[in-house]
Amino acid sequence: MATPTTSTTTPAPSRRRILQAGAAALPVIALGAALPGAAHAATPDPETPGAEAASAATPTLRMPAETDRHDRTFMAWPALSSIWGRQLTAVRDDIARIAYAISQYEPVVVVARPGQASDARYWLGRGGAYGITVLPIADDDLWIRDYGPTFLTAPGAIAGLDTNFNGWGKSGTPYYQPYAEDAAVAATLLYDYGITRVRAPFTGEGGALETDGQGTLLATASSLVNPNRNPGKSQAQVEQALKSSLGLSKVIWLPGLVGYDITDDHIDCLARFTAPGRVILDQPGPGTDQIWIDVYQESKRILASATDAQGRPLVITELPGPDRQLIRGTGNDFLSSYTNYYTANGAVFVPQFGDTAADGTAYAILQAAFPTRDIVQLNIDNIASGGGGIHCATQSQPSVPPAF
Repeated sequence: MATPTTSTTTPAPSRRRILQAGAAALPVIALGAALPGAAHAATPDPETPGAEAASAATPTLRMPAETDRHDRTFMAWPALSSIWGRQLTAVRDDIARIAYAISQYEPVVVVARPGQASDARYWLGRGGAYGITVLPIADDDLWIRDYGPTFLTAPGAIAGLDTNFNGWGKSGTPYYQPYAEDAAVAATLLYDYGITRVRAPFTGEGGALETDGQGTLLATASSLVNPNRNPGKSQAQVEQALKSSLGLSKVIWLPGLVGYDITDDHIDCLARFTAPGRVILDQPGPGTDQIWIDVYQESKRILASATDAQGRPLVITELPGPDRQLIRGTGNDFLSSYTNYYTANGAVFVPQFGDTAADGTAYAILQAAFPTRDIVQLNIDNIASGGGGIHCATQSQPSVPPAF
């Protein structure tokens, strides 16, 4: 999360340096009630095979909390050396390490370009993992949290919201990287699993959306109320689009920061729900640029006076970042955020950066927040060097709740 810097060397292009061309604009469809059955949803995309009309008597779909039970985790195999350069092999090692760790707790599906699928299967199987499936779907990069489907559930029903990925809105900027294949992954993945695809009435990414599963959304205005995603829309209009499509009743907006990283300050590196009414807030560690400290302080002020959709005040736990002089990773783009953790069945997966004291503190804080789950710390330095983390590299498919 930092300003791009120049260098006399040729570093691997960063996720924080991305974009131009984009997918065609997709029609706006507001989400209504859910159809009974796991593969159907209300007001579905008319292009989705098998889409049906919704029954007004059925319950509304809602974005669940990540802490709810999952059927599987989706990940993506980084495809392009034009993005990662000589780091590509090391980044793939990180992806394999994360996939193997998660596969010990729930099934993992990794999408990979058809021509790379065999290599991905070999790579992912070197650790002896048998809970990993490679699905041949063309992609560009590993950030499936942002371009994959955001799942919605209701009793007896599930749908996938396609949030119209446009490469973080960075067309024509130094942050450009190819993303045309990534933009099509949500639709293809949902088709392969027989899950109805719904087109969102906004443009954004999964990493911009954080919910407690009880009607409250945390989001940064910088990443959603931004002309590079939703030109001409006011914050109130974006908020209504979020509420209608995600089945939520309240949005808590944090200002965020425009233009200092490719995501325009996604919420999943800043503040996360650990449970309804409970929020983890990323506290920048020593050596962090003052501009990010300002973002943290303003976010803390807003959260301290906020209430959730149920009217509860928020209990805030700060999660201190590591000392940037003590971590293994280097460079302004290195994402040293423990807050970008991923919650799977029975475990929480969090980066380990090499600052022993800070790594230990993060472990203790997360174990207290998730007392019934294992805290699994992983070295993801190569992914972090591209400005992302474990949460950015994963997307959960929630289990369908029992029908009434």
